[in-house]
Amino acid sequence: MRFVDLIDKKKKGIEHSQEEIKFIVNSLMDGTAEDYQVSAWLMAVYFKGMTLNETACLTKAMIDSGEVIDLSPICPNGEHVLDKHSTGGVGDKITLILIPLLAACGIPIAKLSGRGLGHTGGTIDKLESIPGFKTDLDIEDLIKKVKDVGLAIGSQTKRLTPADGKLYALRDVTATVDSLPLIASSVVSKKIASGADYVVLDVKYGSGAFLKTPDEALELAQWMVNIANKLGKKFHAVITSMEQPLGRAVGNSLEVIESIEFLKGNMTPDIKELTYEMASLALVQLKKAKDKKQAYEIIDETIKTGKALDYLKKLIVSQGGDTKVIDDYNSFNQATKTFEITSDKDGYVANIDAYKIAYTCKLLGAGREKKTDSIDYSAGVFLRKIYSEPVKKGETIAVLYANNDEKLKQASVYLKDAFTICENKPDERNMIYKII
Repeated sequence: MRFVDLIDKKKKGIEHSQEEIKFIVNSLMDGTAEDYQVSAWLMAVYFKGMTLNETACLTKAMIDSGEVIDLSPICPNGEHVLDKHSTGGVGDKITLILIPLLAACGIPIAKLSGRGLGHTGGTIDKLESIPGFKTDLDIEDLIKKVKDVGLAIGSQTKRLTPADGKLYALRDVTATVDSLPLIASSVVSKKIASGADYVVLDVKYGSGAFLKTPDEALELAQWMVNIANKLGKKFHAVITSMEQPLGRAVGNSLEVIESIEFLKGNMTPDIKELTYEMASLALVQLKKAKDKKQAYEIIDETIKTGKALDYLKKLIVSQGGDTKVIDDYNSFNQATKTFEITSDKDGYVANIDAYKIAYTCKLLGAGREKKTDSIDYSAGVFLRKIYSEPVKKGETIAVLYANNDEKLKQASVYLKDAFTICENKPDERNMIYKII
């Protein structure tokens, strides 16, 4: 085969064979294909698309380009290991809540997560705001921790799907990141290589997500579920709204605190809706509950008895963190400066623009532009008022946390515009668009 012929084939919209996909990935890995050739192929894929068979072959080839974690030692009796993935959002701390909750229900959890890019931190950034918490686990250590404790969360390793890393670097500089087949194959390859055999996907849409409409999110979710099915894995996808931030906290340590509060029973309706739905999906699928009603009862009991919070403590201890943060929030690094945003009028919160809150956090220093940037774990926004809550003129609707006067000044000007206050109480909203 010649790489140039495969570029031409995809340029004409002709389907690649499995052998051709393998050749493309192998040529990328051994350097026989030049970057400009792979870039040309990516652009052809962007405009002509890929079939489900092609995309499944690409996913498998990327999995085969590196190691695959064998989690069978964790489950000698044939239990399933779960993973969860979110396409990213604003104030999205569902993973921090869901993982210990499901582990407390007897489901082993092995999760590899990433750092955040752009406006807010990723799961790893949030966990590393806990003093001493270590996420740099090698594969063997990850497996041991899951076997001993029941759960572990580590940062992504280059030993898994290295072809995906190389492809993404080229997608990033060729404006081909937003190709659905390439996004889907990237996510699914990493999840399967991580060793889990059941994955819950949280696919978000709205102003605070990279997909703006529910139809776009549904299409991506369907791609990922279908690819996983082709490769013999079971995925569920929950399509969820990110028009407004999740919960009240946006920012790394602030989101950990809100997660702890949730596991203590103090829940905002939006986080409760998503957490309970995803947890019940897993409990029913993995035969820990016979139906959704029983699953909800199990979740309630696991939180009420403190068992879910205990598993968060186990996670923190296992990975070197300081469990004092569970009961003493001053154990987190504290922002030295705060600023309160007040309402100009009476009414109800009708909307909080997720993107504007995200950009505010970016100005405060809670996000990074590139992976090598440092972030401020204590910076962020706490929403005193959220959707549909009443507000009085002059009442505080949000508090900004920062360690720099100039950043605080810039962010405070931007944040107030994120709130829409209306005269009448808005209708209830559904966070979940569809489950596939």
